[in-house]
Amino acid sequence: MGYYTVAILRSAGPLLTYRSETPLSIGDLVRVSVRGKEKEAVVIARESDAPDFETAEILERLPRRFAPWQIESARFVAEYYFASIGEALGLFHPLAETPPPRRDLTIEALPTLTPAQEEAYRQMCAHERALLFGVTGSGKTELFIHQMAETLREGKTAILLMPEIALTPQMEKRLRRHFGDAVAIWHSRLNKTKKREVLDRIEAGEIRIVAGARSALFVPLHDLGLIVVDEEHDDSYKAMTRPRYHARDLALYLGAKRGARVWLASATPSTSSYAKFPVVRLREPYTPTRKRYRFVPGETITPTIVRAVEENRERGGQSLLFVPTRANFKYLRCDACGRTRQCPYCSVGMSLHRRRSYLRCHYCGFTEPISDTCEHCGHSPLISDRIGTEEAIEILTEAIPGIRIVQFDKDAITTPRKLEAALDRIERREADAIIGTQMLSKGHDYPGITLSVITGLDYLLGVADYRSRERAMALLHQIAGRSGRNRDALILIQSAMEEYFAPYLEDYEDFLQEELRFLEAGRYPPFAHLARILVAHRDRTRAEAKTTEIVGRLRPFEGIEIVGHGPAPIERLGGKYRYTVLLRSTRRTPLLQALHAVDERGIEIDMDPVEFS
Repeated sequence: MGYYTVAILRSAGPLLTYRSETPLSIGDLVRVSVRGKEKEAVVIARESDAPDFETAEILERLPRRFAPWQIESARFVAEYYFASIGEALGLFHPLAETPPPRRDLTIEALPTLTPAQEEAYRQMCAHERALLFGVTGSGKTELFIHQMAETLREGKTAILLMPEIALTPQMEKRLRRHFGDAVAIWHSRLNKTKKREVLDRIEAGEIRIVAGARSALFVPLHDLGLIVVDEEHDDSYKAMTRPRYHARDLALYLGAKRGARVWLASATPSTSSYAKFPVVRLREPYTPTRKRYRFVPGETITPTIVRAVEENRERGGQSLLFVPTRANFKYLRCDACGRTRQCPYCSVGMSLHRRRSYLRCHYCGFTEPISDTCEHCGHSPLISDRIGTEEAIEILTEAIPGIRIVQFDKDAITTPRKLEAALDRIERREADAIIGTQMLSKGHDYPGITLSVITGLDYLLGVADYRSRERAMALLHQIAGRSGRNRDALILIQSAMEEYFAPYLEDYEDFLQEELRFLEAGRYPPFAHLARILVAHRDRTRAEAKTTEIVGRLRPFEGIEIVGHGPAPIERLGGKYRYTVLLRSTRRTPLLQALHAVDERGIEIDMDPVEFS
């Protein structure tokens, strides 16, 4: 008889002890009963003595198991990102008992590299981890493909991470062109059947390259030789629920753990990666074109913008319009008392969806009929604030008869099939204009775009977040980079801050160097480490009291700074009142020690947060 400590997969609950007549090993996947329900669990320790309490028996040992590197990595995730070991192990997938067989692989002709690409490739290969800093359209993907081919020739496997599911269709086509059926796509929207099919093909040795969003990092590939993190600057790599890991940072950890090379890549790299890793530049696009930048006034789709879109359409070009907000308008506001129509469960304004005839909270999903009367003072009518994608579409449709528009946001692109249909329309030139939110900036290739219109930058720049300047500048460069791939292009920037943006339009590296000086002076990452504690409760008084208690327990710790505490910027969400504590330290160790001292059920700890507003 043996006694074993197990972690219930994907559970925030404590470790449990069970007995087994059959000898088990650490990492074994087992089935156990918890309060009458069968659960999958992982053996993480064997007890040397029988416990002094009654134990249940392990029901069954399952055919797959977790490797030592997975157990160690899950312990790191649990410790660093403040999750249970069961939640951390739930990120990973167990391995088959035997490694997959070696199969012959045919690699089709690789893309020809330019001299600049060949030099960049040589420099990247000289490092185990490095940052490929290349302007949009410079051919970074071609370098990935060459390195993947080399990795596969060595008998190893590769992972390509992308920040958004929306990027997978175009990348899948490109990879399959060279590696055929050895490529699999993995993301959270795959159903269980499709995921099982991919895992079975990995176990059979048929899949050698996995590409996808965050969760692709955890697929059970044997002999991993390469991890590529494309668009490494993107905040979508940070999970917003437990475990709150950052896939880019975890890719670097897992690369070191498994002996795999790690490539980071971006046209607008994060200040953190730019400061920490060897940088290899690709300064020129693969197809040289000329881009003209022009600043225009206004806060909506103005006649100047409409005229530019119409003229571009007459020349046979496609236009791309970035609008930072979905719906028709972000808010309905009372001109008499200044208040917005707020969600009854969240302290945020309701967004106006005129086509669907409702107001919707984009945080909790609550909807209500459109009202034109202020609920606070009775004034009518209400006025609209901050134009959204649907309003922009209505303005252009009315102003330019016959214009064909693709809406590219989370309201319109709700399934992979709709995404592929939208991309096909754009590629087949069945769209004159694409109007969308930040989904437009995520690395898609739109060869026909010759006009980009960027709105809302001043709002992004004014957000109360130390990274607001970096986010606004990166977004400008990313959206501008979607145009002019094959022909000269015009970039219209709707902003009153021309003197701020203009000096950095030609080279994002100039901005990075200036921004690093700002961050160092302000003691922000990468020159310090931040952590955020979130307290939430339906009772405001209890949430406030718990926050005050936590701050009191943190004060004796040396080496950490309590930057501030109080109500969260969005104080109420889903009916719960939210309070935050922001901590800073120049060293991780004292910060982690203090956080573990106050960690308890009912609070959330976000290490290395990316969202503050």
